[in-house]
Amino acid sequence: MVLDIISAFKDAIVFSSLLTLLTIGMTLTYLTTKVPNFAHGSIATVGIYFALITTKLLGLNIYLGLLPSFFAGGVVAILQYIVILRPLSKRNASITTMMVATIAFDFLLLSGLNILADYLSKSFLIISRYFLLKGFDFFLMGERGVLLISPILVIAITIALYLLLTRTKFGVAMRATIENPPLAGTVGINADLVYIVSWFVAGGLAGLAGCLLPLWFIGNPDTGTFILISIFAAAVTGGLYNIYGAIIGGYTVGFAEIFLIRYLASLSDPFGAWIIPYRPVIPLLAMVITLMLAPRGITGIDVKRLRSMFRRNRNA
Repeated sequence: MVLDIISAFKDAIVFSSLLTLLTIGMTLTYLTTKVPNFAHGSIATVGIYFALITTKLLGLNIYLGLLPSFFAGGVVAILQYIVILRPLSKRNASITTMMVATIAFDFLLLSGLNILADYLSKSFLIISRYFLLKGFDFFLMGERGVLLISPILVIAITIALYLLLTRTKFGVAMRATIENPPLAGTVGINADLVYIVSWFVAGGLAGLAGCLLPLWFIGNPDTGTFILISIFAAAVTGGLYNIYGAIIGGYTVGFAEIFLIRYLASLSDPFGAWIIPYRPVIPLLAMVITLMLAPRGITGIDVKRLRSMFRRNRNA
């Protein structure tokens, strides 16, 4: 029983950390365009295949693929913004139109990833579908490296974003542009440059997380699409209007998803192992509950108002 809890905790740490990286990126793109990016999961899959190429094709350490995965994800995200979303925004396209455009881009990206998988399989005779790269990880004190690296990356990126947003002129310009783009433009801020950098960072974080995913989870062209539900749930739970909310949402949904599905699978009646394929229901429920109780997410809850209401009820 204790070993099962420890194993579940390790799974939750890795999954929640990678989910948090993906959620931070999702939140960044939403803050700039106010449109949920349905291609965000597939951008992460780009990182998954960079990890495959780095290890099985080039024979290098998988962690050497982190930086290329970051840049590859960032470039794909910039292309999505410049080629598709920016022109639509200039034409005053509706949010619905732009959202459909992200879905269309996701299909294009998914098709490209399938072509890449087939090419790697036929030309280099490597398994490019439903693969795991656990054997390419290192061990430290008996634990897999990804168990240590993934939360360290979250901490490092959180600190870096905090310093960027609060201690640099570009960070101030980014916050001003996110809060009021027209006003930011009138004071000389290049809003378009801010958006491009934001999308590059968002895509880069997706690629970064994707590169580590096959160390713990199965890699496939549709892996990013599968975890997209969890990304949306984490973003909504933490608060789509707050980057730090992405961290709260990522770990909240990640831990809930891992521990709850393991608990339900361990029950003999009425649940059991058959419940595992229905795992995406858990983040969906988290998203529904959040929208019902706190539409702006955990970080959008007015704590002072709740305290005053509690005091009034206690004194009544």
